[in-house]
Amino acid sequence: MKTAEDNWLYVITSKKKLIDFNFSEIWRYRDLLILFVKRDIITLYKQTVLGPLWYLIQPLFTSLIFTLIFNNLADIPVTDGVPNFLFNLAGITSWNYFKECLIGTSDTFKKNENIFGKVYFPRVIMPMSVVVSNLLKFGIQILVLIAFYIYYVWFATPSFDIIPQINLALFPFLVIMMALLGLGFGMIISSITTKYRDLFFLIQFGVQLLMYGSAVMYPMSYFKKKLPDYYWLIEYNPIAVIIESFRTMVFGIGDLEFNKLIYTAFFSIIIFLIGLVVFNKTEKNFIDTI
Repeated sequence: MKTAEDNWLYVITSKKKLIDFNFSEIWRYRDLLILFVKRDIITLYKQTVLGPLWYLIQPLFTSLIFTLIFNNLADIPVTDGVPNFLFNLAGITSWNYFKECLIGTSDTFKKNENIFGKVYFPRVIMPMSVVVSNLLKFGIQILVLIAFYIYYVWFATPSFDIIPQINLALFPFLVIMMALLGLGFGMIISSITTKYRDLFFLIQFGVQLLMYGSAVMYPMSYFKKKLPDYYWLIEYNPIAVIIESFRTMVFGIGDLEFNKLIYTAFFSIIIFLIGLVVFNKTEKNFIDTI
């Protein structure tokens, strides 16, 4: 027997499954996803003088500062045979993608409350658009890394003997894990900030501290040597594992620890699923809270 709902093309209801990631509905709204991605890219630097050049300036200047302070002033060694600047650039490039995904999605509900309150669309499209739009920035920074990589290998005097490993083909999986971690944590934080606004500012501060515990400007082996009793803090940090694995793939020095990558992949999926559950639960009544 047909019900009244069978006569409708779409039925909007607050009743959802605990884990609801409706791919078919997201695919129907793919044009909206693309629109949000374009909005994020165009409006970010629309009224700036340098525009997209900030994509290049930020990692280059940060790498230069890290090289001067941590490698020259503090005398922190990097992996043997790798230029200090290139080592830092690789770490910052991979870290920036995770950081931008996390911060960009952690204020989803508050930042888009006017849109959410007027029109229906799958709410998860909004944080997804942040993750996708940041891929462009990440891709540009990867090209910068490749350019300096070529310079140090073929044009620098003396040249550096660094060769990528064959397992660099696994790099897309590292990107996916960073996206899942940033999206998962971002959705959790965004849901909590509907009630506790000051948490967003705390997260911005916490992300800066997290960078120092994620092996961005030093190899994990150096941390283990200096602070062996606290090594577990960085050993089980999934972002540190991703960054260290990325540098291992790119520079061809050291062995890729697949057991840690499996742990990181499992952790990333769990965080994403938890974030999705919390996000779906919050979107039902967040308008009343905000």
